[in-house]
Amino acid sequence: MKTRKNIYFKVVALVVIAIAFAMPAKAQLSDNGYANIDWQFNVPLSNNFADKASGWGMNFEGGYFVTPNLGLGLFLNYHSNHEYFPRETFKLGAGDVTTDQQHTMFQLPFGAAARYQWNRGGIVQPYISAKLGAEYAKIRSNFNMLEARENSWGFYASPEVGINVFPWAYGPGLHIALYYSYGTNKADVLHYSVDGLNNFGFRVGLSF
Repeated sequence: MKTRKNIYFKVVALVVIAIAFAMPAKAQLSDNGYANIDWQFNVPLSNNFADKASGWGMNFEGGYFVTPNLGLGLFLNYHSNHEYFPRETFKLGAGDVTTDQQHTMFQLPFGAAARYQWNRGGIVQPYISAKLGAEYAKIRSNFNMLEARENSWGFYASPEVGINVFPWAYGPGLHIALYYSYGTNKADVLHYSVDGLNNFGFRVGLSF
């Protein structure tokens, strides 16, 4: 039993040492840069195609503080929402189709970001930000052995409020954010029409 305990403590010590060496030298980037990598949870708002909330997404952002509080940078995120539609009959071309469907809405916005951050250098650093750019969306319906889809491009805008927490002197911090987004994407798939993509959700990840 004593030997097992010794082996256990040695393994734990090696893991802690490895993590310590893998961490950055400082909790934040020292050259006024910032970055965060997040898991993303997204809730579509009445897009009439795939309205089920999901956690199938990630967010990436990085930038540079041009003043003590104002940062400018770039962002990219992606998300997939899905919804199952029970068996129904609808017109397709000159005939009728009776089938169930699996809808998928894939969104990939990217562009420029600006944030205003308070208490830089502190343990708790709240901020507000705005993102503007383009959004690629793939709107797809799978039924039987067939697939109907349309790819769409639109303008993207997203306000965000968040907080960075750096509880350790070394290593990355925790990033938490709430966001709303709107894309001007439009698409027509089968008898469904999408005119604008509204979403809200939250992000949880690492801040550097």
